[in-house]
Amino acid sequence: MGTHNTSSGPVITSYAKARARTVTADGGGVTFAYRELGPTRGVPVIFFVHLAATLDNWDPRIIDPIAKNRHVIAFDNRGVGGSTGRVPDSIEAMADDAVSFIKALGFGKVDIFGFSLGGMVAQALVMKHPDLVRRLVLTGTGPRGGKDMDKVAGTTYYDMLRAALTRSDPKEFLFFNRNTTGKRAAEAFVKRLEERTVDRDAPIKVKAFQTQLKAIKKWGRGAAADLSEITQPTLIANGDNDRMVPSILSEDLHRRISGSELIIYPDSGHGGIFQFHEKFAPAAVRFLAD
Repeated sequence: MGTHNTSSGPVITSYAKARARTVTADGGGVTFAYRELGPTRGVPVIFFVHLAATLDNWDPRIIDPIAKNRHVIAFDNRGVGGSTGRVPDSIEAMADDAVSFIKALGFGKVDIFGFSLGGMVAQALVMKHPDLVRRLVLTGTGPRGGKDMDKVAGTTYYDMLRAALTRSDPKEFLFFNRNTTGKRAAEAFVKRLEERTVDRDAPIKVKAFQTQLKAIKKWGRGAAADLSEITQPTLIANGDNDRMVPSILSEDLHRRISGSELIIYPDSGHGGIFQFHEKFAPAAVRFLAD
């Protein structure tokens, strides 16, 4: 099953204090870096991270409420942060890596929480391994072949440039509206990401980031997937003004995944779930608990 170490002790429910661990996947020889928190019982919730992100990019205000009663695991994709190997150039290959990681930890059934790129990887995984997934949360994301999905790269580079010129975090431009509300939410979000002070992750390398963008572009230009195959209970959420992965794609997912729930937050962008964490976290907890 690969090597996996756990130690008992008090249950940690704060992402800022989550233990940093590694597991080596069989066959692939990739060592994945991950963090684990919450009570280690029941079906775990695996968090699939966004473009250019490492373990340090998860909002504790979303993870912590879920970890109160659930086993939560976040991990670095292959070739990112503390994980070894090279970043794959397709979403499907990233999904295969995620399966290797989940199997290395010995899980036969998981809930998946995917944000942005992570939501694309989650869709690819559930289509190929439906038996592995119990429930699905898809946030700030879109389907393969979705309208304007291939424009993500252009928007990303443009906002990174804007951020560099103002010496701010690119996420402030990419995830939030540039009005007063958005700027306030952006500032608060970036601060929350700094709450963890120990065992921080290495930032993504430029080449790895470019490879991820290439994978998203391919996904955007790929043939539309038959999302009616997804029968898992699915929660879809986004802001109403997502410039990275157009909000209309969340509606598209909702229409095509039967029985799915859709939440669209007003006056917010790609990071709508972070801006509205006080509303979204309880909704996610409720959905995952059913």
